[in-house]
Amino acid sequence: MSIGHTLLGLLETGPRHGYDLKRAFDEKFGHDRPLHYGQVYSTMSRLLKNGLVEVDGIEAGGGPERKRYAITDAGVTDVQRWLTTPEKPEEHLQSTLYTKVVLALLTRRDAAEILNAQRSEHLRSMRIFTDRKRMGDLADQLICDHALFHLEADLRWLELTAVRLDTLRKAVTR
Repeated sequence: MSIGHTLLGLLETGPRHGYDLKRAFDEKFGHDRPLHYGQVYSTMSRLLKNGLVEVDGIEAGGGPERKRYAITDAGVTDVQRWLTTPEKPEEHLQSTLYTKVVLALLTRRDAAEILNAQRSEHLRSMRIFTDRKRMGDLADQLICDHALFHLEADLRWLELTAVRLDTLRKAVTR
């Protein structure tokens, strides 16, 4: 996820302070990975330097001055371009799991045990996401569905690889 583009998109709804941007980000997108304040302010500094945001006001308070940021026309254009550019699908061609299976075969370890342990871990994650989905709002349900579909695809790969282990062993140990 592009944090900069996400913060710009949040600014399209109106000017905000860094604190408000962090809170909105965490509420909408950061359930599992909330932003750190330093990340917000370093990103805002970069966006300001690049002309994608401007300081809309500065308020004095009991602590440091609070800057309110607003998106510029260039920022709106940048968000529009980012939103309409398709993401490259994650191809997973250099999977750590695949590497572990091949290395287990090369070193004469039990690759089936690795696949079984991974299968158990995937099922555990699926139970967690299913429970979270059941209790969540629509946004949480959708993000959990996304994760569940990826885990299901991984499980299919694990099962297919388990069936083909003998053939794979022959291919990689030649």
